[in-house]
Amino acid sequence: MFKAKELITRSVEELEAQYREMCQSIFELTNELRASRKLERPHIMREKKRDRARLLTVLRQKRVCKDGNRGRVT
Repeated sequence: MFKAKELITRSVEELEAQYREMCQSIFELTNELRASRKLERPHIMREKKRDRARLLTVLRQKRVCKDGNRGRVT
C-alpha cells in the first residue's frame, strides 16, 4: 500500500508509469475474477484500487501545481 507522502516525491513520469502498471494488474485481477468467479485474496483488488486513486490524486495535484501554481505539492 502506498502512502501519499512517498508518492509526492516521485516525478510525473514515474507516477504515470506506475499508474499504467497498476491498471494492468487490476485488469488481470478482474479477468481472474470473471474466469474463476473467486479470487484467492479478494482484499488485494480493493487495495490496488485505493492505491490507484491515491496515485491519480497526487498526479493531478502535481499537474495543477505545474500549470497554475495551485495546490499543496511543489
